[in-house]
Amino acid sequence: MKNSGKHQSGQMSLARLDEWQADRLVWSGANVSVAANRRTEEWLADCEEERTLTTNLMDSIADLSNLSQACRKVIRNGGRGGVDGMEVDELRQWFSRHHKALREELLNGAYQATPVRGVKIPKPKGGYRQLGIPTVRDRLVQQAILQVLSPRYERIFSSHSYGFRPGRSAHQALRQAGEYVETGKSYVVDLDLAKFFDEVNHDRLMWRLSTRIADKRVLKLIHRFLKAGLLEGGLMNQRIKGTPQGGPLSPLLSNIVLDELDKELERRGHSFVRYADDVIVLVGSQRSAERVQRSLIKYLEGDLKLRVNRQKSQIVRSWALNFLGHGIKLDGSLILSQPSESRLKDKLRQITRRNRGRSFEQIIEEVNRRLQGWLHYFRYAKMKSKLQVLMSWLKRRLRTYRLKQCKRARSIARWLQQLGVPERRSWATAATRRGWWRKAGTPAAQEGMNSEWFAKQGLLDVMNLYSRLHV
Repeated sequence: MKNSGKHQSGQMSLARLDEWQADRLVWSGANVSVAANRRTEEWLADCEEERTLTTNLMDSIADLSNLSQACRKVIRNGGRGGVDGMEVDELRQWFSRHHKALREELLNGAYQATPVRGVKIPKPKGGYRQLGIPTVRDRLVQQAILQVLSPRYERIFSSHSYGFRPGRSAHQALRQAGEYVETGKSYVVDLDLAKFFDEVNHDRLMWRLSTRIADKRVLKLIHRFLKAGLLEGGLMNQRIKGTPQGGPLSPLLSNIVLDELDKELERRGHSFVRYADDVIVLVGSQRSAERVQRSLIKYLEGDLKLRVNRQKSQIVRSWALNFLGHGIKLDGSLILSQPSESRLKDKLRQITRRNRGRSFEQIIEEVNRRLQGWLHYFRYAKMKSKLQVLMSWLKRRLRTYRLKQCKRARSIARWLQQLGVPERRSWATAATRRGWWRKAGTPAAQEGMNSEWFAKQGLLDVMNLYSRLHV
């Protein structure tokens, strides 16, 4: 009975969509002042035109070609199944049998969202990120909605927004930030939105969608996805806010929410860059940064109903920044941030743990995969000297791993002699009572397991790859 009441409440909220359009002001249920959301005549005219064009938007979403494309996309993306037990590799067969029924449910407005499977993953800075894994069938429908809505919203999104958008990347966001710093704006207001994806206000998001979408079937369906319960640890939690990460539609909805922030920052004339919920505003002085920070926190919490993490939000100089893993020098060039370097070393420590029981060849393969992906992302950062130090440390870790595989002093001495180290020096390293790390740092160990030896083992030539990638 309680669930039924909540469902009726949701239907009543959606029934007011025509009222939101009628006066073209802010829906009172969103508790937002008219003054903070005044729109220009051009914006109002654009919304009016867009609503006229989206009266029958569900017809495009439920089109068989669009659904087929969404099915292929979900299969290509892979991933695990949801609470109903259906896996991705079963979707093609299911869709071939049920596409007619699926289209009918969508067109009639009868499609019901299934609860999502809750998963928590650790965050680099501590804590956990809540993911919500929809069923494969729901992912197909969300992808179909995304394919139709995305082109319509892309044309109005800010040029300062780079996350979860086609043809845009983190590297472009960093390049834009570097250009601002190069002009003298080296004071950075780094805003941290506390659990942004879990805090999105449903009423405000639905109002935002209703200003451009007239088809109530689409709005009701998105509303059902927002309200779908989250099943975790055998317990069902009803969602009253947030768009948990994990579904295809969530990134677009987050950009729609934060586009309002983008427009406000543009109206104020700020130099800013946003990648998903990572927002930085660049100014020319400490005083300006403090003023901007106070004003934006008030706007985010008062108007957008989002929470700002004051402990993590900060004002820093560009070279001390950690935006998308990078800092920015005064000339606009990128550098590797300290947290990014530390995270890489932590990953490499995990791979090269001496008690893993893997062959040395397997360890080299894992290290290479990690370094290749990492270098491709950080290829524009100036970090040649840091890489040299990093590789020296990594090679010693690998020497430690290989020496421990020999286990006994006699085996270590014989093996080092096979590598060309004189017998006396081999035994000096093998017989020492020092720990494995100290043994790996001896001249004999470095002579035997030198750069040429690591190359023969297949270790990635990091400096050569970096030279080729860093343009």
